[in-house]
Amino acid sequence: MNPYFGYEIAIGLIAAYFAVIYALYRTGRLGPDRALSLFGPALMTKTQRGRSALERWGRFRRFWTVVSDIGIGLAAIAMVTIFLTLLFGAVIATRLPASEAPSVNEALGLPGINPIIPLGYGILALVVGIVLHELMHGIIARSQKIGVKSLGILWFVVPIGAFVEQDEQEMLAAPRRQRDRVAAAGVLANFVLAVVFFFALSAVISSSVSANANGVGIAYVIADTPAANLSLAGGDIITSVNGTSTPTVATFENVLAHTTRGESVGLVYYSSSLGHLVSTTVVLANSPSVPGRGFLGVAVDSITPTELRQVFIWPLGSSQGALTGAIDWIVLPLAGLQPVEGASASYFHVSGPLGGAGAGTFWIGANVLYWLAWMNLLLGLSNALPLFPLDGGLLFRDFMASLAARVKRGWSEARLDQFAGRATAISSVLVLVLLVWQFIVPHLL
Repeated sequence: MNPYFGYEIAIGLIAAYFAVIYALYRTGRLGPDRALSLFGPALMTKTQRGRSALERWGRFRRFWTVVSDIGIGLAAIAMVTIFLTLLFGAVIATRLPASEAPSVNEALGLPGINPIIPLGYGILALVVGIVLHELMHGIIARSQKIGVKSLGILWFVVPIGAFVEQDEQEMLAAPRRQRDRVAAAGVLANFVLAVVFFFALSAVISSSVSANANGVGIAYVIADTPAANLSLAGGDIITSVNGTSTPTVATFENVLAHTTRGESVGLVYYSSSLGHLVSTTVVLANSPSVPGRGFLGVAVDSITPTELRQVFIWPLGSSQGALTGAIDWIVLPLAGLQPVEGASASYFHVSGPLGGAGAGTFWIGANVLYWLAWMNLLLGLSNALPLFPLDGGLLFRDFMASLAARVKRGWSEARLDQFAGRATAISSVLVLVLLVWQFIVPHLL
């Protein structure tokens, strides 16, 4: 089979897409005032349908005003948080060797391009997040008496999202507070969705999933090692080495660090294939990294199955502390523990009403919930960046104008807008520099 067949199909589809775009342009069906227009390389299909629904949902003005005011506060907190994170990342980048520098692909939160975001789960979560993000913009806009010109779908070969087009003139003419409510609406929607899907996943895992044993999970076994000779496999859980329980990765590594090559040690592990604990002995080989030390030949995951279950259910309750637990939840994809499949799925057994669907089907559903929460958190944070034309850029512009109005009471609106525009331009350049910094600096130092 041709190994490049998938790439050939992808290139063919993209070429066909641009051929259609060109044909629409040549026939005059494509333009800013038409039902079809371009947003970068993406095709926007606009419609007037759905505006009546926005009118109905947006008529509860007091409720949406309170909600969107909360959204402004959350967006401001997110803006500061993500900016400080970028600054912290820039400092870390100065200490990273080139070999450990992140790739440019990791800067883009796009499924199939970013190596940690799986294509299927990522596209589903991204579409859901963008559609509801834009829908909230439309609802809040109508609640603030700002017009909505059209709704539609964004295409790039396949549907990649949705949009709600507000009336720009009415947005500019509206008081700052009102347009800030509209700008913050999408960020608020993504954060609310992240929380909803997080708790849905937590409820599913807590009611249906249990670790097969309390120990360290084997990600994979190295060939031609004592572990391979014992028929240990990915998905097994080591509960004891040399009579010492190994409930944490640190304990497991510490026990092995005190062994020597050729030493015979006792080993207790849960076999995912046999479905029960196995007690045996193994003669350790010579460690390739520390000569003379005992070597078993397994790669274990960074957190244990018991800890992984806890992270899914309530990361803030981690034995390592709330901050560590929250970080563990976010970086599960980097640790190879999300999506849960293969070896990591073998660490657990599924029971209860959802267990009847089968472990494979269950984990697909659980992975969907995780990525819906993860992508919405990413969308909320990234859109809060003080970078034009993101929602955060629009909010930052008005924040700067409001701050200047308090300090410089004699300035006219035109002067305030000029100052805010310059401040936003500076913040946008700074954010872009910080984003690029972490990918380039390690290669220069």
